[in-house]
Amino acid sequence: MFRFTIIAIGKMKNRSLAALCQDFSQRLKRQGQFACIELKDGDVESEGRRILELLNKRNDARIYALGEEGTTYRSKELSDSLSAFQGQSVVFIVGGAYGLSEAVKKRADVLWSLSPLTFTHEIARMLLYEQLYRAVSIQTGSKYHHE
Repeated sequence: MFRFTIIAIGKMKNRSLAALCQDFSQRLKRQGQFACIELKDGDVESEGRRILELLNKRNDARIYALGEEGTTYRSKELSDSLSAFQGQSVVFIVGGAYGLSEAVKKRADVLWSLSPLTFTHEIARMLLYEQLYRAVSIQTGSKYHHE
């Protein structure tokens, strides 16, 4: 069973993207523990301090921070990576419009890039939800993922 938490800066303002995130959230909750913590946006440093405060309460968690300079994974590789942490808490961090502070990036166990392309933080969050659901689907043998 997985235990995923997303820490995200800002609220989802785009209703279509918010609806997709809600759909994937409900699907993920049927498969394990899933939560999203939204933090108010601000400047990169104040956002970083608030993220680090939350992370300090989760010392046992595996931390994936999303950043354009991070490593890219194929969906199967991500699924394999996450399966190594079954039963452990895994936290994913999505920064705001200006990204993540260097302190948050340094605190992360994995700096992960969704793509070499640049996305809005709302689109990045929706892609993260979908890829987490896909990773779980691969692990459970669901027909959602096709190779």
